[in-house]
Amino acid sequence: MTRFKAAIFDWAGTMIDFGSFAPMGVFVEAFAQFGIEVTVEDARKPMGLPKWDHINAMLQAPNIAAKWSVKTGKPASRADVDRIYQVFVPMNERVVADYATLVLGAAETVRLLRERGMKIGSTTGYTRSIMERILPLAAEQGFAPDNLVCADDLSEGRPGPLGMYQCFIDLAVYPPETVIKVDDTAPGIAEGRAAGCVTVGVTLSGNEAGLTPDQLAGLSEDEKDAIRARAGKLLTEAGADHLIDTVADLPALVETLEGA
Repeated sequence: MTRFKAAIFDWAGTMIDFGSFAPMGVFVEAFAQFGIEVTVEDARKPMGLPKWDHINAMLQAPNIAAKWSVKTGKPASRADVDRIYQVFVPMNERVVADYATLVLGAAETVRLLRERGMKIGSTTGYTRSIMERILPLAAEQGFAPDNLVCADDLSEGRPGPLGMYQCFIDLAVYPPETVIKVDDTAPGIAEGRAAGCVTVGVTLSGNEAGLTPDQLAGLSEDEKDAIRARAGKLLTEAGADHLIDTVADLPALVETLEGA
């Protein structure tokens, strides 16, 4: 029996959608419908936040805020965020199933952790309507967590701890230091940190790397190390206690922590 009672996983960039691609084109297209040109790089910066907050963060970025003011003659309001969000969500619902492939080793990681007696939970910046498209596809590949907390389930999302608190309740696990939170984004790591969990950042499969498995495999070790360093710095500054390349490396880390 492990001293850890549960592992709580993020979804895109952590357990599915290697490189976190599903929302990127949708953000670009959603903003384009309002006459605002944004880039995939713009869309990646707030990744990990609930999608309403993500859109709001993009609108507050100086370059996008300036474009919005020129286009509309005034700063973006909450009502403007609502309008973009209402366009974004159904668009993301339509494409997300195309990006639901599990990260290599994810299902095996879950199996090994369950064998240790750990429960498996999950939180996400996606809405529940989006996750309803993903859940059955993930289950077919071997990932069916014991719970799911979506961005629109609670009154406040990442980087606050409420999603993790809901996981504690759903899974009946405590204290927080017996729970591991695994995520590829700063807001997701901050979510675990705020709840008092052991936090593990994923450096190569997530948003900061932004690469497909084939693209990553084509890089030299020095290039991979540069991505590890860049992503690791971001995640460590957000509060990551440990760093791994992908979730496939988590069982080995748990073994190490058990022996510490």
